[in-house]
Amino acid sequence: TEDGQIDLEDLKKKVGTETAGVYFENPNYLGVIETRGAEISRIAHEAGAESLAGVDPITLGVMAPPSEYGADIICGELQPLGIHMNYGGGLAGFMATRDEEDYVNEYPSRLFGIAPTTHPGEYGFGDVAYDRTSFGNLRDGAKEYVGTQSALWGLTAGVYLATMGPVGMEEVGQTCMQNARYAVQKLNDIKGVKANSLGGQFFKEFVVDFTATGKTVAEIHKVLLSEGIFGGKDISVEFPRLGQAALYCVTEIHTQRDIDRLVNVLTRVLA
Repeated sequence: TEDGQIDLEDLKKKVGTETAGVYFENPNYLGVIETRGAEISRIAHEAGAESLAGVDPITLGVMAPPSEYGADIICGELQPLGIHMNYGGGLAGFMATRDEEDYVNEYPSRLFGIAPTTHPGEYGFGDVAYDRTSFGNLRDGAKEYVGTQSALWGLTAGVYLATMGPVGMEEVGQTCMQNARYAVQKLNDIKGVKANSLGGQFFKEFVVDFTATGKTVAEIHKVLLSEGIFGGKDISVEFPRLGQAALYCVTEIHTQRDIDRLVNVLTRVLA
């Protein structure tokens, strides 16, 4: 739609009895928060399909979890949870479902759950459905065969979550939103620039339209790069209807000084 969200009427036409699942991201590719997740899930369920939501885990400190708007399967990338980018890595995915056998048996690798010990009131950790894994009885027929790399990144993410706690996750989410909104406000002060051009709710990513400046995104980003600033992703080819647009991202690692420097360089470039 014009505000960057899924067109529900178009979705209804494309979902039918042969649809296995409806996958949507929240925030979506353009950074827009899908406010009609419940309707998307309802359309999927009425067709007998699963509702799958991809999320940025940082958003879950300030946004409702997808389970509250009907998602059956939730997945995403763990990198925001304390994992350094390192020129593109490390990366590890996460997945969550209801605690039901049909879902649990489809999980790859090993699962661990809390189990009581022989001492009353004492609990330990144990393998769940171990026989379904390549480590168990299905060596050649398991649903996965993986090493320890992703598990080590999962450990990093677990330490990050434990350190931050519920309050910390809410605070980092709020920081992302505050920084992104400050950036949008300052960018909109530049003549010809329209930040958050789609006008929808956003978390930390937003579309910036440079069409009215008379310069292309490629030209602008070339100068930014010479100043040591990565200007974001040029989406003018992917989404020509958005004009000379780029996808910008501001997170908790960016300071007000970083944002002000971006704005100052853009102001000079576009003068």
